[in-house]
Amino acid sequence: MKLDAIDRRILQALQQNGKLQNNDLAERVGLSPSPCLRRVKHLEDVGVIDQYVALVNPHKVNLSLTVFARIWLKSQDERTVNQFIDAIMNIPEIVECQLMAGDCDFFLRIVVSDLEAYRKFQINHLNKISGIQNVKTEIPLQRIKQTTELPLH
Repeated sequence: MKLDAIDRRILQALQQNGKLQNNDLAERVGLSPSPCLRRVKHLEDVGVIDQYVALVNPHKVNLSLTVFARIWLKSQDERTVNQFIDAIMNIPEIVECQLMAGDCDFFLRIVVSDLEAYRKFQINHLNKISGIQNVKTEIPLQRIKQTTELPLH
């Protein structure tokens, strides 16, 4: 779908504040409320706006440690890959999983309360997934940038 300048302004505003009321959004993007609402509805209907969420502060809910795990599978055949994907889909601590081209097979972002919680998570969850050959964990020292906003300019 080709986005015009107004669509981009709507998306940028909603990425910054998904709770914006339509009147405020319309004013911000230079439309009257009815056309603005129609555009937002269209962006939702065609799947440009996928969903609305609340971003939770991980420190406030005792999930202040993010770790990254690189996963190597014993084999990259379809069955092994699909078994791994099925196994991780219902593990809430795994908040992101990327199938990789390059050195490792998968890259996971995992959130837990602390290092001990991660150790237990690896023992009780990751290490029990069949088909994993190796797990290498990366522990970030400081978050420099994290955003959910896509660059729509």
